Amino acid sequence: MIGSIRGILLEKQAPEILIEAGGVGYEIQVPMTSFYQLPEIGQEAHVCVHFVVREDAQLLFGFANKQERAVFRELIKATGVGPKLALTILSGMNAQQFMQAVSHDDITALTKLPGVGKKTAERLVIEMRDRLTKLVVAPDYSSAASRIANLPIENTFLQPNDVKDEALSALVALGYKPAQGSKVINSVYKEGMRSEELIRDALRAMV
Repeated sequence: MIGSIRGILLEKQAPEILIEAGGVGYEIQVPMTSFYQLPEIGQEAHVCVHFVVREDAQLLFGFANKQERAVFRELIKATGVGPKLALTILSGMNAQQFMQAVSHDDITALTKLPGVGKKTAERLVIEMRDRLTKLVVAPDYSSAASRIANLPIENTFLQPNDVKDEALSALVALGYKPAQGSKVINSVYKEGMRSEELIRDALRAMV
């Protein structure tokens, strides 16, 4: 079982990254809440990973810390929730926010996420409540949302259309419909925005 990977960050195309460690390039899918915390391309990155083996693929999912990975692992145990949906959920809200939504029976917040209908949200609350109480929240995790909000955006310069296309590609990969994603992107876009900043604001607007 691969538990973590430390290496040079070669590519960032949300929600996927490429890290080279020991001469091997690892393609890793990460939720956007972890994606925002990654360093710039060319720098060393460290992610906790969960390895999924299927008949047709071997997939790596990466997380900024063990807390996010723990919640991801509990999510994929829930009825009707696979890795892709779990990734989408943890892109729309961080692990702490998800745990709070479950503990407060906040069905409304959960149903705003793509792929999570009312029945799925109700099932998540029922199935996850007891599981999540067993998880220990990292000491600094309560301020994770504010830290993410103030993280610097990588200094990559793209034309407005390229920025929007990159952001839309990320939202579609996370399960949002193209028309929905495009509408929100256009509504929150401001001149000079980077793609990561645009994705972050678009996700906030939809949740």
